[in-house]
Amino acid sequence: MNPDALRGAVDLSSLVRAAQQPPAQQAPAGAADPASAAGAGGSAVVRDVGDAEFGEVVELSRTVPVIVEFYVAGIAPALPGIVSSYGGRLALATVDGNSSPQVAQAFQVQQVPAVVALVGGRPVNLFVGMPAEAEVRQVLDQVLELAAQNGVTGTLSADAPEEGEEEPAEQPLPPLHQEAFDAISRGDLEAAATAYRTAIAQSPADGDAVAGLAQVSLLQRLEGREASQVRDAAAAAPDDLDAQLAVADLDLSGGHVEDAFARLLTLFPGLDADGKAVVRTRLLDYFEIVGAEDERTIAARRAFTNLLY
Repeated sequence: MNPDALRGAVDLSSLVRAAQQPPAQQAPAGAADPASAAGAGGSAVVRDVGDAEFGEVVELSRTVPVIVEFYVAGIAPALPGIVSSYGGRLALATVDGNSSPQVAQAFQVQQVPAVVALVGGRPVNLFVGMPAEAEVRQVLDQVLELAAQNGVTGTLSADAPEEGEEEPAEQPLPPLHQEAFDAISRGDLEAAATAYRTAIAQSPADGDAVAGLAQVSLLQRLEGREASQVRDAAAAAPDDLDAQLAVADLDLSGGHVEDAFARLLTLFPGLDADGKAVVRTRLLDYFEIVGAEDERTIAARRAFTNLLY
C-alpha cells in the first residue's frame, strides 16, 4: 500500500457538504463533532453512523485514519475489538448498508461485510469479506503507515464515564450466538451457519438466530463471486432463475433492498411451482435480514401477498 492508494475515484464531497451545513440542518442531536472527537475526552473510537452523520466521519479522517466497516442486520460488525486495541490511533465507523444507502452507494459497496479506510478524507479499499485476524491487523498496520506518509497521525481518547457513573456492562451473547459471531470473525461461514441452525433447533422462536442464519446463507452464496460477473450473467439471461437470484442477493448485500425485492417479485408470476417455492423461500430470508418492521419489508410482503391471491 502506498500514497497512490489515496487516488480513489469515490466522490465523497456530498457527504462532506452534509456535515458542513448550519446546525439547524445537521444530523439529529447527539451526533459527534469531529473536532471534539479528535481531542482528549472526545467521542469513542468505535461508533455506528449513518447517512446523516457520515460527513463528520470524513472530516475526522483528516485527524486520525478511520476504518469503515459495512454490515447488515443479523451480522454484527467484526472489527470493534481489533480497532480498539490500537489505542486510539485508528477510529472505526460501522455502517448498516441497508439503512444507509447513500454511504453504501458512495463507496460502491456491492456486498458485505466490506471494509474501507478513510485517510485525510480520501478512501482506500481494504477488503470484502472478513479475513483472519492476523491478516486484518497486517492491513490495519499498512493503513497506519499510509496515514503517517500523508501527515494523518492524530490519536483519539475513548469516552470515560462521569465521576461516580459506572460504564454500562455489555450484555453477553447467548453461547451459540457467540459461537456464530466468532466463526464469522475468523471467516468460517459454515461453522457460523451450524451454530445458528443449532440455536434454532433448540429454540425455534429465536428470531435473532433465524435472521443470522439467513444473513450467513446470503454471504455463503456470494462468497468468491465477482459482482460484475453476477450482473453480466443476469443481464444475459433474464429468464434464468439462478442468475436472477444471484443478482438479487448482490443487490440486498449492497444495500439495494428495494431492487432485490422488486427483482424477485417481478420473477414470481412467470415461474412454475418449483420456481415459485424457491423465490418464496428467498423472499422470506430477505424479510428476516432486512427486518419485519422495516417499511421496505412491509411493502414487499404486501406486494407478495397480492401475487398469491
